[in-house]
Amino acid sequence: MQLRFCPLYSGSSGNALFVQYGDVRVLIDAGKSGRMITDALTFIGEDPGKIDAILVTHEHSDHIAGVGILARKLGVPVYATAGTWQGIADKVGKIAPEQRRVIEAGQDFYIGSLGVDSFSIPHDAADPVGFRLWGGGHSVATATDLGYFPKDLLDRVGGADLVLLESNHDPDMLMANDHYSQALKRRILGRRGHLSNDACAEAAVLLRETGVRNLILGHLSGENNTPRLALTTTESRCELEGMQMGVDIRVDIAYRDRVGGVYTIGD
Repeated sequence: MQLRFCPLYSGSSGNALFVQYGDVRVLIDAGKSGRMITDALTFIGEDPGKIDAILVTHEHSDHIAGVGILARKLGVPVYATAGTWQGIADKVGKIAPEQRRVIEAGQDFYIGSLGVDSFSIPHDAADPVGFRLWGGGHSVATATDLGYFPKDLLDRVGGADLVLLESNHDPDMLMANDHYSQALKRRILGRRGHLSNDACAEAAVLLRETGVRNLILGHLSGENNTPRLALTTTESRCELEGMQMGVDIRVDIAYRDRVGGVYTIGD
């Protein structure tokens, strides 16, 4: 069986990722409206009614906006850490007790035949996590909302067949943005904020050394980045290390405002 992955939406305005292995289908985050997410699933040929679970990384609105309505409409379990459950308690409406699954960072578990590893991420949320999902000896990993890229994160996502990694902002664009307060700029640039294009590019080199050959740049800012700039920054850094784009490593973009590509891994 194959692993299928699609970034339905990825950006500061909302995040929802789709993963399938065999007859198991899950969402990682649901940060757009329930209607937008179900429409996106339909667009890639998936029946929203066949979603089996929602995994939540943390409680910020761009990751949970549609969690409550989808959980109630689809009747599926929602997996989140205790800190995240506390953070979303008054934001997503009622979710039945039997649909609540409390996990711990570092915990691994199964949803049907799909294996799930969770790991802590450095972000200014209550108890945020990233996920690596396994099926048939293959895996995809997602790591966004990172203030920096720590070594233990490399250990958790290294060697995956595909990694979606944050490339949130260009620091020069951020500092020149008159719409952002100095406090907000410091938050984004801090070690519990968001990963810059340059930091993402450095992480890409490290990931390739572990065997990662497919990288998707996600969670791009709408005001402080562009897809072309994010892509060029990472590709240029990889080429500086002697990598041939499309051969040694493939780098793609996950979009804020439209459905991304559908990636198939395995036989």
